[in-house]
Amino acid sequence: MSASPSSTELDVPLLRRKVAWRIFPLVVVLYIVSYLDRANVAFAKLRMGEALGFSEEVFGFGIGVFFIGYLFLEIPGALLVERWSARKWFSRILFTWGFISAAMAFVKTPTQFYWVRFLLGVAEAGFFPGIIVYFTHWFVQRDRSRALSGLIVAVPLSLALGAPVSSLLLSVNWLTLAGWQWLFIVEGLPAVVLGFVVLRCLTDRPRYANWLTQAEREYIETVLAEEAAAKEASGKLSVRQALSLPAIWLLMVGILVCNCGGYALSFWLPTTVKNLSGGSDQMTLFYSGIFYSCGIVSVLISGQTADRTGDRKWHAVGGMVATGVFLACSVIPGQSFGTQMTWLCLTAFGAFFWISPFWTLPSLTLTASAAAAATGLINMGANIAGYLGNHATGWLRSHGYGETECLLFLATCFIAGGITLSFLRMKPRFL
Repeated sequence: MSASPSSTELDVPLLRRKVAWRIFPLVVVLYIVSYLDRANVAFAKLRMGEALGFSEEVFGFGIGVFFIGYLFLEIPGALLVERWSARKWFSRILFTWGFISAAMAFVKTPTQFYWVRFLLGVAEAGFFPGIIVYFTHWFVQRDRSRALSGLIVAVPLSLALGAPVSSLLLSVNWLTLAGWQWLFIVEGLPAVVLGFVVLRCLTDRPRYANWLTQAEREYIETVLAEEAAAKEASGKLSVRQALSLPAIWLLMVGILVCNCGGYALSFWLPTTVKNLSGGSDQMTLFYSGIFYSCGIVSVLISGQTADRTGDRKWHAVGGMVATGVFLACSVIPGQSFGTQMTWLCLTAFGAFFWISPFWTLPSLTLTASAAAAATGLINMGANIAGYLGNHATGWLRSHGYGETECLLFLATCFIAGGITLSFLRMKPRFL
């Protein structure tokens, strides 16, 4: 936090750590549960498809329609956090997405599957952009960037933890319900519990924090107000003006194309591993957990090297292209499954390497106000990709295309996204 008249009376580094330890762990837990609840259909699919007779195309559309629902409240949700209450809005999200996620256990037809997935997207909409806004209520820019980078670790962590838990749940048969049904129930209800935790423990803004002293509350509010005033003085940028900037279009198209591969890879990974290995569901989820564990290591290394070198663009470009190359290598004919799994682990390293550097690019290439307008637009492109990539993958699988063709399609998406991003023009010190 920057200096201010009252900072001489405070241990500012200690205050920054105090805020981080109070705010960040709970938010990370929420994001872990959030991502698992949207992605656990990939684990359940190993048994759910056979039980309900769903085709690969049904799963592809059902997985993808989540992202259509997600778009509905993404921007309104962020505004509610800013103008109303993060505590109450996040609690509403947790309650609804927890019950809807658990309701997946009782779908019987494709239409019911589509509607529950769509409603899950609507229920969860606004959560990630809401977190970004919530961080602006507590952290100045340099601490905020570090917090967002740490938050990204929750994505592979949620899936690495979810894989072994899902493996155990798939094997149970309690109260006439199959294992895949218990998977949705057991993994969905923690969100409901966390809804009560958020109501009790989350603090909207520093001025309401009884765990801070009066001097600490005033200091944080003053510093954040000064930062906001400086951004306001730099001038506002309308959505129309933002859309006229080539940098925003390159960022939006780059992540849209890349995420067509990224989201589909995550949601179809257990199916891919099972088809390549020919092993049991439990072994499939064990290998899936290894894949996501490599992603955790990648996020940590990427954040450190990007900060140390000052490079963001080529970290993102290199991660995208490397992901595509490694994924394509996994389908070279004549390889053992061990060799293919090695390529997939390298793929995981690349797939999570680019994310954190990418999301710092708007603030490096644009003014502060332009970056704020651009981030929402770019994130909409990222979520549209979730629908397109998953629907396309399901269509390919239902029309007779095998793992080789599907993985090459995903690899092409990653490489095309990296090539698109390489045309982004930046100042020399930000390359």
